[in-house]
Amino acid sequence: MAHRSSSSTAPIPAISFTTQVWKEGSAYVAYAQELDVSSCGNTLAQARARLKEAVSLFLEECAKKGILDTILSEAGFEKRARSYRPRRILARARVKLAVPLAS
Repeated sequence: MAHRSSSSTAPIPAISFTTQVWKEGSAYVAYAQELDVSSCGNTLAQARARLKEAVSLFLEECAKKGILDTILSEAGFEKRARSYRPRRILARARVKLAVPLAS
């Protein structure tokens, strides 16, 4: 059986994404908007850790299916060398809008 030394393995690409965390009842919900992946936990730190695990598993499955580049491209990521970069946000604002009441 052939062995590959660690120096000959290809570097694993990196990705960065934005997380949002909020509280629902007693649970903390963590969400990666660019990838539409979420997870939850009993604490803020646990929710963040579980989100990283969920994103990692999602990306692994995409890679196994051979669709990783397509999924990340559709999500707005661009591959650069050994990393994927999200699209550049030009503006971000909180918008308030009146919601009509049902009659």
